[in-house]
Amino acid sequence: MNFKWVQLVPALKGLRDSEGEEERKVLLGQVAEGFVLLEEAFGKCSKGKAFFGGDQIGLIDIAFGCHLAWLKVIEKLRGVKLLDEAKTPGLIKWAERFCADDAVKGVMPETEKLVEFYKLLQAMMSGAPPKK
Repeated sequence: MNFKWVQLVPALKGLRDSEGEEERKVLLGQVAEGFVLLEEAFGKCSKGKAFFGGDQIGLIDIAFGCHLAWLKVIEKLRGVKLLDEAKTPGLIKWAERFCADDAVKGVMPETEKLVEFYKLLQAMMSGAPPKK
């Protein structure tokens, strides 16, 4: 595996903004590799517990968890599933626990609203009216 975890965010941004099907396929593969590395890190850090640092949400959970809503936006925009049940079962369960936690569920943005916000930002940056 040549992929390094620091390449995950640029690969996700590339996937979000990609236009060609071939480019998307390559980036999706890179993202999948990155999540496999993150799955391994979760296993080592959590030691079988619910969160990266143990039984409660900690700093690493917050750092990664703040990206979950944007992962859902990418999934919606690109029609893909980023976390794979077969390859990243720990991360999927972690994400479910994280989003269901009382400290998080009230502040996690709705995917549809975030998609609209993303489209508005894209339109503003390009100078074009937002796509519906």
